[in-house]
Amino acid sequence: MNNAHSLRTAIALIAVMTAWCRFDSAAADADSAKSMFSFNAFGTLGVVHSSEDNADFTSSTFKPNGAGFSHEWSADVDSRVGGQVTANITPRLSAVLQLIAEQNYANSYRPEVEWANIKYEFTPDVSVRVGRIELPLFLVSDSRKVGYANPWVRPPGEVYDVVPITNNDGIDISYRVHMGGLSSTLGAAYGRTYRLDFPAGSIADIQDLHGLFSRTEYGAALFNLSYVAAHISLRPVSALLEDFREFGPAGEAIADRYELEQKLATIVSAGASYDPGKWFATAEWTEFDGHSYLGVDTGWYVSGGYRIAKFTPYLTYSALTVASTSAAGLNAAALPAGEAGTAYALNVGLNELLATRPIQRTVSAGTRWDFAKSFDFKLQFDHTRLGHGSAGTLINVQPGYQSGGTVNLCSAAIDFVF
Repeated sequence: MNNAHSLRTAIALIAVMTAWCRFDSAAADADSAKSMFSFNAFGTLGVVHSSEDNADFTSSTFKPNGAGFSHEWSADVDSRVGGQVTANITPRLSAVLQLIAEQNYANSYRPEVEWANIKYEFTPDVSVRVGRIELPLFLVSDSRKVGYANPWVRPPGEVYDVVPITNNDGIDISYRVHMGGLSSTLGAAYGRTYRLDFPAGSIADIQDLHGLFSRTEYGAALFNLSYVAAHISLRPVSALLEDFREFGPAGEAIADRYELEQKLATIVSAGASYDPGKWFATAEWTEFDGHSYLGVDTGWYVSGGYRIAKFTPYLTYSALTVASTSAAGLNAAALPAGEAGTAYALNVGLNELLATRPIQRTVSAGTRWDFAKSFDFKLQFDHTRLGHGSAGTLINVQPGYQSGGTVNLCSAAIDFVF
């Protein structure tokens, strides 16, 4: 299914959902009763140009191509359309279904279920949800894909691309506490399994996902803390790391250290924002430890903007670093001559694998124009300096690519909600 056809199919599906909910609401109004269904839709139409023509810039590791090598101007990086139906079954019981169509690992716009859960409120402050639920890792996790809800063209990738997971198949419970003008929501989540498909054909299985979350509001201030852990396996298993096992205990130790097989990965995140209306300031920090060749990624950003009539110019500085991009590997000098060459080649391969971890720093400047009700137009310029020997978050790196340089992006987007 090509992108144009699948995007038209997605839009048609959202239109059907809209018509159905409006018909239900009209029928309810005719009966002088409130409809149990409500519908919301959102979308982004965007284009991106990259100065790097030997690699692609994308907004997600699940996208197979983007701006740069594959397309001089790409509409796939940020474009999406989504719809959400909420059913208020009883005063305490509700259900939600959210579908989103955006470029996926198969290079199509086939609609995917982002949320599908049932919620029961024991009290106004205690609730439980079961099904596919958003994973509240970051400040804008619940609106991460709703461009209109955010000041930027896209949330800073140095933080949000570190953890591409946006939802959890399982259960969560939340408890809201009120203390004067302060409101804090404490939550816990658990998911049994989760599958992620990547463009190259790799599949990641996530099991025993569990997390703790805290979201606190005080006036115009918002604070978010989260901790998530899960066992992650990647298929197919790395042939390179399996070859290390041929070298006895030393090779086994290296393979066990770097192989992504039932490894307990952890994610810690903290963020704060202040938005009194005329201006806003926000900052987030996250650390991902994959206990494998993925290593330890640390990302952060600071951002601020000022609202002038219908315009909101903003600036953002963000960074992504890794703890290590090399390893000693096998002691080739201590091996017999017939094995030393193979051990040396494996060590080179391991260090090339570790060197693929992203290191970059980005300065972003942009503006948002709310030109009509429920519509905005955004322009954003990003200047990214890549770490020495790193391609950062770029994909589809070509033989002519020169690592450690700079990349400039120009993005334009129209966001809408209704």
